[in-house]
Amino acid sequence: MKNWLVFLFLLCPLLSWGQELEEFGKPLSEISIRDLDLVSMDTKDQIFISNSRGDIFQFNRTGEQLNLFSPTRQGRLHQLEAAWTVNIFSFSADLQEYRILDRFLNLLSEKGFFQTEIQLAKAASLGNNNIIWVWDESDLNLKILDYRRNLITQSQPLNLILNLENLNVLEIREFKNRLFMNVKNEGIFLFDNQGNFLKKINLQTDQRLCFYKEHLFWLEGGKIKAISLQNQEVKEIANYPAPFMQIQLGQEIITLISKDKITVYPFPKKIKELN
Repeated sequence: MKNWLVFLFLLCPLLSWGQELEEFGKPLSEISIRDLDLVSMDTKDQIFISNSRGDIFQFNRTGEQLNLFSPTRQGRLHQLEAAWTVNIFSFSADLQEYRILDRFLNLLSEKGFFQTEIQLAKAASLGNNNIIWVWDESDLNLKILDYRRNLITQSQPLNLILNLENLNVLEIREFKNRLFMNVKNEGIFLFDNQGNFLKKINLQTDQRLCFYKEHLFWLEGGKIKAISLQNQEVKEIANYPAPFMQIQLGQEIITLISKDKITVYPFPKKIKELN
């Protein structure tokens, strides 16, 4: 009897692990990148990955490498966006420059901010209508840059608008014609397409912003969680099957990111059912 109890005790964690894996199904692929940094996906679920030197890799969902872009001036990227229909956008705060590439990682545009009214760009995101959103830490302003004319068209003093003395902006990202700003120890602030403040989302996280439909996703306590952008209702979506640190979602695949490796899964059922 004692031996049976020991056997059951050892078996329970294995059964629990198997249930967690079943929630995701079999991985579609695993992609290993040395010094892996940022991950983004396009509308066809192609996976774009940057490393700490600013190289950008393109993979399909089965883990096959399709293209590689290696810049002449290397530096860590602080933003990588592939969800736009046509272009790939990258930004480096270290180099104080941004790049726009096509879907095959051919360079279309590479510009610095030194010719504009931007003195210290710490976060940037591509927007609709040929604009780039820029968080300028030198004057604490959120700026809209018309990158074709290299002209600042709007500037909002956020320290006054948000009434915050310390604005440690981790990331900004446009999603469905709205701008999301993740501020450390404060939450996520939402702006309209003109940079006017709308509301605050009560989520504090240092993970990369991850959107699907009208929800924002993150990892916490061994679970994938989602908060509604409409009513801020929080849902637990699934247990995740390994000690991952980041999550990014495509159209039909989910990428769970650990140190130097990305594991690609089909969507769990609960994500497909989200409205």
